[in-house]
Amino acid sequence: MPLPQRYWAILTIGLGLTMAVLDGAIANIALPTIARELAVSPAASIWVVNAYQLAVTISLLPLASLGDIVGYRRVYQVGLLVFTAASLGCALSDSLFTLTIARVLQGFGAAGVMSVNTALIRFIYPRRLLGTGVGINAVIGSVSSALGPTVASVILSVASWQWLFAVNVPIGAVALAIAARFLPRTPGAPHRFDVPSAVLNAVTFGLLITGIDGLGHGQNAASVAMELLAAVAIGVVLVSRQLSRPAPLVPVDLMRIPLFALSVATSICSFAAQGLAYVSLPFFLQDALGRSQVETGLLMTPWPLTVAVVAPFAGRLAERYPAGILGGIGLAALTLGLALLAMLPAHPSTVDIVWRMSICGFGFGWFNSPNNRAMIASAPRSRSGGASGMLATARLLGQTTGAALVALVFGLFPAHGTQVTLVLAACVAGAAAVVSCLRLVGTART
Repeated sequence: MPLPQRYWAILTIGLGLTMAVLDGAIANIALPTIARELAVSPAASIWVVNAYQLAVTISLLPLASLGDIVGYRRVYQVGLLVFTAASLGCALSDSLFTLTIARVLQGFGAAGVMSVNTALIRFIYPRRLLGTGVGINAVIGSVSSALGPTVASVILSVASWQWLFAVNVPIGAVALAIAARFLPRTPGAPHRFDVPSAVLNAVTFGLLITGIDGLGHGQNAASVAMELLAAVAIGVVLVSRQLSRPAPLVPVDLMRIPLFALSVATSICSFAAQGLAYVSLPFFLQDALGRSQVETGLLMTPWPLTVAVVAPFAGRLAERYPAGILGGIGLAALTLGLALLAMLPAHPSTVDIVWRMSICGFGFGWFNSPNNRAMIASAPRSRSGGASGMLATARLLGQTTGAALVALVFGLFPAHGTQVTLVLAACVAGAAAVVSCLRLVGTART
């Protein structure tokens, strides 16, 4: 797209992605307040988070496939409209039931936004600037995810929990107005939407996410095993159905591309490592060090702030250097930062925490933009929707796995939970670095 239309298009992409990612984490902070005001148990209030997460997870790939068929612009606009309207519904809810229903709708809207936003980047930027565009998108996603608890704390310090959702309404309205005028129109594909595959996909990922979550939260072992085995069994049926289709809903055709498959694996591992650190560190900062909720948010900020500085630069470098090298360097730095956090003294100073968090942010920012560019650029242009949906699914699957592992570790090692999770996070990030470097063997440079 020519300038200045390109700037307006990326602005609406940024607004939509910010709201969708923020709302994935922002409600966690308000759960105790929501449970108290709606007169429900803390366990029941968890559905405010789970409903959103499940709706996003089961619909990302189907909506990405739909974008390939009807155009990414249309899926994005409808997703943004549903998300904005559902946010108003969340703000007006007066019971757990109505809030949960609104959160399900909000999750479907968020999936519409997240499933095709990277595919739209490919049509907004010329190929020579694709790394820059993906880098900006990566910054928005990473920073929004990391700042969720901080933003929630700030809003709750001056307003009721309803405003966590109400603030989306004016922002969504502005994003919709910009999208209607400036988002690029993309070509559609002639094949039909595969409804049976969409159902199988929803059941597979729904069971997988609930099984992983149940594993972390002490659910009955037999129930967890049944959920995970059922997910694998139905997943096998789903994949076998996709193998014979020219444009499969689940992009198994793209997974045959070594660069794409390795980039997906790297993304899952890296986001799992980030999730392990980001869920466990607040417990250490508040429970062990006695820092306030606001102080905790500020101490966590160096990570996303460094990502915001580094990721666009790394995106530009991705135009000239292989993602395997850049990703390997970034993930090695992330491994180092996590290991240093695990070795924090019993009573660290603010500086001790900040410089370690900054190393983690540098590593993650240096890895994420080139990795996302590799995923989207290695896919055929007609399969940009599938690549975009897989990118978002990998991020969500990694974050969910990381959070579940934190709960599992805290149950097994109550006295040293944070330290163990940080060591585990460093190991996972190290594994991701190895996988990233494997992209240099037998894969084309992007």
